[in-house]
Amino acid sequence: MHKSLIGAAVLAALCAPLAHAQGVATNYPDKPLRLVVPFPPGGGNDILARTLGQRLTEVVAQQVVVDNRGGAGGALGATIAAQANPDGYTLFLGSVGNLAQNPALKADLPYDPVRDFAPASLVAVSSFMLAVNPSVPAKSVQELISLAKASPGKLNYASAGTGSSLHMAGELFKYATSTDMVHVPYKGTGPAMVDLVAGRVQLVFSTMPPVLPHVKTGKLRALGVTTAKRAAAAPDVPTIAESGVKGFDVSNWQGVLAPAKTPAPVIRKLNQDILKALALPGMTEALAKQGLEPAGGKPEAFAALIKSEIAKYTKVVKAAKIVVD
Repeated sequence: MHKSLIGAAVLAALCAPLAHAQGVATNYPDKPLRLVVPFPPGGGNDILARTLGQRLTEVVAQQVVVDNRGGAGGALGATIAAQANPDGYTLFLGSVGNLAQNPALKADLPYDPVRDFAPASLVAVSSFMLAVNPSVPAKSVQELISLAKASPGKLNYASAGTGSSLHMAGELFKYATSTDMVHVPYKGTGPAMVDLVAGRVQLVFSTMPPVLPHVKTGKLRALGVTTAKRAAAAPDVPTIAESGVKGFDVSNWQGVLAPAKTPAPVIRKLNQDILKALALPGMTEALAKQGLEPAGGKPEAFAALIKSEIAKYTKVVKAAKIVVD
């Protein structure tokens, strides 16, 4: 009898944490959520956060408050989110920039994207577009590669700045095609587009919204998109991979993470709620206006993506000898 009582007590002790965690997940969330965005209001990540926050509010019946914490290229907001209480009520909208590219570029980041976060779900993905000024004789990706190889260092490509996602896309293209093109960094995509349309630089890797209007008016020529599959916003433009650069896959992506040590049941519940929010009527159209496509998937898949992207960008940063201030 005594042994059976001890056994029952041990069993109860072992089950208590599980029951508590399940209870947290069942009741979660029972108060407003804070979604930290590591950039100022008005930018692409902020707009996505507010779009997702509105839908997630509908799903969980709790207010999702967007908390903009811009600074240090996204590192400030990431650090604040990473150091928050791991109870599932402070979330982080991470992106390829602060979760994969910054770790490849900077050895002294105050956060570790793998160690300090628990990925919940990928939210959105988008492709970059390779576009050229019409004065460039290349009508396809392969013709551009041939042109670059025939005249090394003669073609200039614009980006939104050294270390930006657009710069990284260009360097990955150079790496994959063994070409030599000169990087011309600008202070943002807007000034880069002005000079590209004017012909002062020859090509660009850009997010969709700034470049598509110029492509449609004929001021720029689209040669390819960087993702493995064609972009919904430009279905007639081939991928760079299908144009002969096998395996080329560069995407802009965003996802929701929680601080590390957030209980696994809470992460699973959060994942389910985000997937429900992405599936709500009108969500795909709302994302399309931002040049994005809904993603989703399991937390494990998002975690694997972050690790593989860090490895990819670390390789290209070393090969291109990219240095940022």
